[in-house]
Amino acid sequence: MLSPLFIDTFLLDYHLGHVLLLGFVVSLLGAAPLKSQKVIASVFAGFGVIFIIAPNTTMPPTFILLGIPLVLIGALLWTMADS
Repeated sequence: MLSPLFIDTFLLDYHLGHVLLLGFVVSLLGAAPLKSQKVIASVFAGFGVIFIIAPNTTMPPTFILLGIPLVLIGALLWTMADS
């Protein structure tokens, strides 16, 4: 069994930006089998908004700036998707 001290020292190296990025990748992998461009576009745009509105005290500004291109890519993918 893992000690709580080991788990705590492991988790101290990560912040909210890493957790959101992992959630974004897992969501993309989960949406890929659906083969729906609108679903993938909504994942991009949704996580872009989440990255933008996340508190800047919990992660570096580079992760917040990552939200802007994600929203733009999501909007472009949604526009180009077939109905």
